[in-house]
Amino acid sequence: MSTAFLTLFAVIVCILFRILNVHSQPLKPSVWCLDEQFLDCLYKIAPVLREPYVPPRLWGFSGHVQTVLHSIVGRVRCPWPLGERVYLSLQDGSTLTYDLYQPLNEQEGKSSHQSISFSYLKLLLPYLPDDVTVAICPGIANSSESVYIRTFVHLAQCNGYRCAVLNHIGALRSVQVTSTRIFTYGHTEDFAAMVENLHQKYRQSRIVAVGFSLGGNLVTKYMGEMQKLKPLSVIGGISICQGYNAVEGTKWLLNWQNFRRFYLYIMTENVKSIILRHRHILLSDEVKTRHNLNEREIIAAATLPELDEAYTRKVYNFASTQELYKWSSSLFYFDTIEKPMIFINAKDDPLIPEDLLLPIKEFATTRQNTAYVEVAHGGHLGFYEGGFLYPNPVTWLDRTLVAMVGSLVMMHTDVGKVTPA
Repeated sequence: MSTAFLTLFAVIVCILFRILNVHSQPLKPSVWCLDEQFLDCLYKIAPVLREPYVPPRLWGFSGHVQTVLHSIVGRVRCPWPLGERVYLSLQDGSTLTYDLYQPLNEQEGKSSHQSISFSYLKLLLPYLPDDVTVAICPGIANSSESVYIRTFVHLAQCNGYRCAVLNHIGALRSVQVTSTRIFTYGHTEDFAAMVENLHQKYRQSRIVAVGFSLGGNLVTKYMGEMQKLKPLSVIGGISICQGYNAVEGTKWLLNWQNFRRFYLYIMTENVKSIILRHRHILLSDEVKTRHNLNEREIIAAATLPELDEAYTRKVYNFASTQELYKWSSSLFYFDTIEKPMIFINAKDDPLIPEDLLLPIKEFATTRQNTAYVEVAHGGHLGFYEGGFLYPNPVTWLDRTLVAMVGSLVMMHTDVGKVTPA
């Protein structure tokens, strides 16, 4: 009995060690970049890219643990930045909101509960224009109230940046849906409306677009959409943890390999809950008749492709989900991106297999003003840093993004880098 118990215990320990991937060691991020001047500027302002990323020793080398903790816990000792909510009425009757946060001075930053370094700001002072705004597009069903967004906003404020965070239509419980739609994976009109409003408010500001996951796809697509007029004040963009190709990505997510089907189920339930929360408008009798919607099929949908087949493609008049996914995917807008872009992914992201990362590597090594950064660990939007069990309050991603915003601003001040690629 004792031998059997010890054997079982040893098996469990081996499984845990395998899941936690504790045999791994910290590694430097890999960077793909054709443009040497771009890369030099990136390394100068973001020296963190030359250093190994050190996740929490016990669990940080597991992409699954990083991803799950990000979705459940978010961030450690997360601040709640104070800002104002801006309401915009769009042409289709939608009520769009975004939250606006002004930069903090050094004293305000030091008085916060987090230990914030102002080294980036001090380094950039000779190069920064008087006014920089970070336009943030969150992940699926997220908003300015999402914990990882709040942490990044606070750090950016402390380093001298104004921040604006798009609230995806339908995501905020406190804001009612006023038209027959919510956000989607590919419709960039809401983000474009926020950016245009920021441009009108702050004519002298330089705008850097930052998107997380679904937001990364929207930001990249927005930057590549030739038919959309973008303010000249938009100087570049940063995309984090997106999959680039929804056509192929959904195929991978439908597999149980690496628990992707489980993550897909969670995402589906999040989107479905938003639709059902606003069903009195989104699923009114008139809307169901107009778009031929079957409410039972929507409720029964267990995956995003099923939900998109039952709801999204019909509301937006696409002949098929494949047509919807191709139109939505940022991959098909790469060639028309004119402004500098930085892309970030984790190699162990359980939602995004390495095959989906091949196009962005090729793009970064064939285009000027473009860089792709791949981190060995970090999961999906996790990137917790430091410690054995308890991570640092500020993640590797937070501090790296602040530095990357600075590098894009610095690049813009260099006359030789203003010309589009």
